[in-house]
Amino acid sequence: MELPRYPMSSDAALEPPAEWARLREQCPVAKVTLPSGDEATLVTRYADVRAVLADPRFTRPSTGRGARVADVESGGVFNSEMAVVLPQHGEEHLRWRRMIGRWFTARRMNALRPGIEAMAEQLVDEMVAKGAPADLKAGLGFPLPVWVICDMLGVPDTDRDRFAHWSDMLLSMTRFTQDEMAAAQRDFGAYMAGHIAAKRDEPGDDLLSALIEEKDADGEPLSDVVLIATGIGLLVAGHETTANMIAKMVGMLLADRSRWEALVADRSLVRPAVEESLRLDANSGFGMLRYLTEDLELSGEVLASGTTAVCSMAAANRDERAFTGAEEMDLRRSPNPHLAFGAGAHACIGQPLARTELQAVLEVLLRRLPSLELAVDVADLRRVEGLVVGGLRELPVRW
Repeated sequence: MELPRYPMSSDAALEPPAEWARLREQCPVAKVTLPSGDEATLVTRYADVRAVLADPRFTRPSTGRGARVADVESGGVFNSEMAVVLPQHGEEHLRWRRMIGRWFTARRMNALRPGIEAMAEQLVDEMVAKGAPADLKAGLGFPLPVWVICDMLGVPDTDRDRFAHWSDMLLSMTRFTQDEMAAAQRDFGAYMAGHIAAKRDEPGDDLLSALIEEKDADGEPLSDVVLIATGIGLLVAGHETTANMIAKMVGMLLADRSRWEALVADRSLVRPAVEESLRLDANSGFGMLRYLTEDLELSGEVLASGTTAVCSMAAANRDERAFTGAEEMDLRRSPNPHLAFGAGAHACIGQPLARTELQAVLEVLLRRLPSLELAVDVADLRRVEGLVVGGLRELPVRW
């Protein structure tokens, strides 16, 4: 029997694949075929996904821990230098996260927020000046997080179109060839190497300049290859996911305009609305890969050591066992322990920045464009296809 292909598609850009609900109920631990043609195990229930992600025994697949690269060949980013250079487990991984995490503290986010809101205001001004209808993703969703992460890294945001092109290549599952992805990795690496060399000569008040001064566990400076991989990883993750999420969040809130009107009337709902948008995101991308280093029982199924598991956080976030009215958007939902940022040692390190950007954008839009609405029917929204990170191609709006 032919296995289901993963990722699964949906007819509607903001709605989940119909198979998710069926799998959660009937086959929560399912064999699937990846875009590479390799087999993996898909996990869709909240408790199971959280258990795998939070278990320190199970880490990302790598050639050094028994998993064949072919087993996880689902996007250029999984087979890039980042996947093998940056530490994936143990004390080295924790040390790397601590170094990066200092730049994503609540204190730093509070300091960044006024600048993020000012940039959002400027982008809204430019969008309004051009007139409606407008593509909110192109006008606001994409340039804002690029500007923010470039500022943090000390990289000129004037190169943002090049970053976008390279990122799409590295995040490709089916859109680009392996040769194209390899070329993008080389070009991106050469760009970042030149940028790091310039930072050595003239350090700035930015994350990469700070990392150049850091030492590894042996007291040695971080190697150029680690600095390059870190810079690329943060640049890709720091703009691609949030740019897509801004458009999806606003799209979800405008899909039923009573949601937008509730936010206009009560700004205290901004924070829970952001969290609920993250939870209800049906197009969050590929999911998290984990390599099982010993047998594990999930929902009555025993997964053997050596299994590559795909944890679908988006499917888990719609599990009625964890969330009452899981398929409904509740702007007052609290608590909301969603898994949009993962869990455990590999939880998204940039989640404080993503939350800050999403909240800031929503605050500015509600203040500046309270009459905002979709310029097309919800059914006509188009999703991005063939990339690890899911999103909308564009978000046409008017006001």
